[in-house]
Parts: sequence; structure tokens; C-alpha cells
Amino acid sequence: MVRTQDGRNGPLLVTGGAGFIGSNFVLRHLRDQSAGPVVTLDALTYAGNPHNLDALAADPRHTLVQGDILDRDLLRQLLRDHRPRAVVHFAAESHVDRSILGPGAFLKTNIDGTFHLLECAREFYGTLQGEEREQFRFLHVSTDEVYGTLEPGDPAFHENTPFAPNSPYAASKASSDHLVRAWHHTYRLPTLITNCSNNYGPFQFPEKLIPLVIGNALAGKPLPVYGDGQQVRDWLYVEDHCSAIETVLARGTVGETYNVGGNNQQANLHVVETICALLDELAPANRSYAEQITFVTDRPGHDRRYAIDARKIQRELQWFPTQDFASGLRQTVQWYLDHQSWVENVTSGAYRDWIDTNYGDRTSGAKTPAETVAR
Repeated sequence: MVRTQDGRNGPLLVTGGAGFIGSNFVLRHLRDQSAGPVVTLDALTYAGNPHNLDALAADPRHTLVQGDILDRDLLRQLLRDHRPRAVVHFAAESHVDRSILGPGAFLKTNIDGTFHLLECAREFYGTLQGEEREQFRFLHVSTDEVYGTLEPGDPAFHENTPFAPNSPYAASKASSDHLVRAWHHTYRLPTLITNCSNNYGPFQFPEKLIPLVIGNALAGKPLPVYGDGQQVRDWLYVEDHCSAIETVLARGTVGETYNVGGNNQQANLHVVETICALLDELAPANRSYAEQITFVTDRPGHDRRYAIDARKIQRELQWFPTQDFASGLRQTVQWYLDHQSWVENVTSGAYRDWIDTNYGDRTSGAKTPAETVAR
């Protein structure tokens, strides 16, 4: 693949590009008809869905490669053949509950996989000269969970907040962040890191809170809420996150970290209740969906509050989110209502077995909202 004359429109290698955030990024990037090619590398595990990218089936600028970031020979071949101007690294195991039940896969993909990708990028970077070398970037997409948890009155996470991960997932992502930082400082690889808050939007796998609640509500199933439901997250619409990544890739300072947040702190219970209210409006049933809310035993090590201080990316790169929580959530609920066939295709028997395993033992003695108030 030949790089275009404008280096900014040269090829991208996007790892995990068939997953939730990755596919939204690839689709957004290629909506610009002047954008250069994208090579999507994805292992296509349960959360990586090639159908997320069906809109690009006839677009010659897009190439989907099924493969693992642990495969160095494949990584070297892709870098050599496509000569990307940047690696955008989404590929990760990303669900806290799954990391609690089986942490090994998270260490393998998030730590070892990032290490192999960094080493291959470093080798490739060493072969570049002139403009290609000057323009090359390695952008690592990470999470606010590396910072740990906040008390209600604590200030939001900023880029210099010490890492204090509390789950195997968060620990594996913190480790990968440290590797990326080290490869910049030791080997001068031109890296960028973004740490984002909770994403939501189209194509999110239904194990995560918002699509899980939508799917269970429509199916007449319980809507599981951990503990008292007062865990607070800063919710970021995925399209806004993708625009932030593009901004950092285009104008970010090499070696820097940028926190990306939606300025939308919401308690989990409020999120679930808001989804129920939207479904009452958009897909009314015989009773309010809120009657399906069920409180279940909290998960181990559940962080109480996350909040992002995004002033750095706003001040230095003039990036701001465009969606507030009300508008973003309405769009998300409507998308899932309009794409029930997509949901049915991704919720395989294996997924249903996992849901039963994760939530089955937590529902003993579960309380409905009315029962909780009466306690």
C-alpha cells in the first residue's frame, strides 16, 4: 500500500478495530472521503464483530485482517506491507467482570500483546527516514480505571493522578500504559496515550451496563444493579471519544497523556432508570420497565466513583464533547431498538452462559426497588 502525498492521510493500522470503540473509530475515520486507508487487525473474539464494519465492505480503503497482536510475524508483515503513518491501539480485553472470573486472558492480551506491538512498532520505526519517521505515531487507548476509585468529594482524575488499579482489568491496562510510556522514554518511540471514561453508544457488546439493560428490559428479564446502584461514572458518547482520538493523533504532543471525559457523571441506578424511562416512551410495554430493576450482590473490588478532568485536552487541543448524557443516551437506545438483529447475532449461547455465571450467584435475596425502599 502506498502512502498518499499528504502524510496526514496516510494509512492507519488499527488494532481491535472490529470491537466497540475501534469499529466506531474506523467508521468515523473513513466517512471522510479524503481519509487515507485503514488496516483493521482484530482477533475477532466474542467482542470483535466483523459485521460492525459491514458499511465498509465496498470501500477499497479498508482492509480487515483477522489476527492476534501476540503474533509478531503478522505484525511485522502488516507494518512492512502497509507502512502506516500511525498505529492506533484499541485491542484489549476490557470487561471488569470477566477479568474477575478469568484474569489470565487480560494479562496475556493487555500486557503481553501491547509489549509485542510496541516491539514491532519500534523495529518498524527504526527503518523509517525523513517525513515518514517524523510523522509516525503510536497511539495507545486506555481507561480511567487505571487511577482507581474516588470518594464523593474527591477531585477528578487528571493526567498526573497516581495509578491505583483495583481490578485485574484495570491492573493490566495500567501495566500497558507504563509499557507505552517506557518505550517512549527509553527508545524514543513517538507515543501518545489517551485515558477515557466509560463509553457508550452503537455496537457496544451487551455485557456492558447500557446495552445489557436495554436487552434485558425488552426481553422482560431482570435489570441487575450492583449493590445500591450509587457507583458513579463519567459517561462519554463513543463518537465523541473517537473525535478526541483523532484530535490527539493529529495535534497531540509526543510522549504526552490526554484524559478524555464526557462531563457526564451519573450514578448507575440513575442510568438504568433513565433507560427505562426512554424505553417506556420509545417501546412501551404493559408496565414500566423500571419494575424489572433488581439489586444484586456487588462485585468484588467495585470502584465507587470515576471522574475525568479533561481540561488538558480542552486547553491544549481545543477538543470538547458534543453530546450530553440525555442526547447521547437517547441516540443509543434508539440505535439498539433499530438494530435488534445485530444484538441477536452477537448474543450467542456462550454469551448467555457467561451472563448466567456472572449474575446467577448474585441474585440470591435480590431486592426490587420497592423492597429496597421498605428495608
